[in-house]
Amino acid sequence: MKCIILAAGYATRLYPLTKDKPKPLLEVAGKPILQHILEKVEQVSAVDKIYIVTNDKFYNVFHDWVSWYNCEKYIEVINDYTTSNENRLGAIADIQFVIDKTGINDDLMVLAGDNLFDFELTCFYEFYKSVDADCITTHEINDIGKLKKTGVIEIDSDGKVISFEEKPQNPKSNLAVPPFYIYKRSTIPLIKKYLDEGNNPDAPGNFIPWLIKHGDMYAYRFDGMRYDIGTIESYQEVQRMFNKM
Repeated sequence: MKCIILAAGYATRLYPLTKDKPKPLLEVAGKPILQHILEKVEQVSAVDKIYIVTNDKFYNVFHDWVSWYNCEKYIEVINDYTTSNENRLGAIADIQFVIDKTGINDDLMVLAGDNLFDFELTCFYEFYKSVDADCITTHEINDIGKLKKTGVIEIDSDGKVISFEEKPQNPKSNLAVPPFYIYKRSTIPLIKKYLDEGNNPDAPGNFIPWLIKHGDMYAYRFDGMRYDIGTIESYQEVQRMFNKM
């Protein structure tokens, strides 16, 4: 299994903090957000290569950080060669960019590089193995305002995803979907098909409602929280929460 960490955004809402530093390298509880994520990825024995996809502005920053980070797994930083928020590829197009560049032909874990989470990726992987199908993660949120800012799914009694909406005005359930996915090897060509059809290349969740029309997808339900760091206020709140732990 390969892992792609999405880190090609420009995080303009976090300026000035991210004017010269990528959001995944902002520190929370004494270490970068990216390190929190990598420490969880490292526990998944099936993952043998990790690709961090970023932009031209932050490529050298990530490359320098990875060069000293001690990891038993192979890590490569991929430059998508975009230079601003205006010409960014979008997360789904970045996934395809990495697939094209590296020739990935394996099961694939995809993670946002700016989200912290309580659950263990090893548990997510074991769930994936048990259902033998594409998987997403989900957890309950009972705040309508927060549900309107994330992906929301409906599932059947077996945990199979039957609907998905990105940032819905009228959420159909309280099941929020963080940007953490595992795709089967056989699904990889469908990412290109999705893009070739002219679909939205941006938020990774946009791929899900299209994909569930082409096959089964299951949701791994976890307890605990996911922390989406999108503004200075949310970053400060996450710092306060983690420093209390």
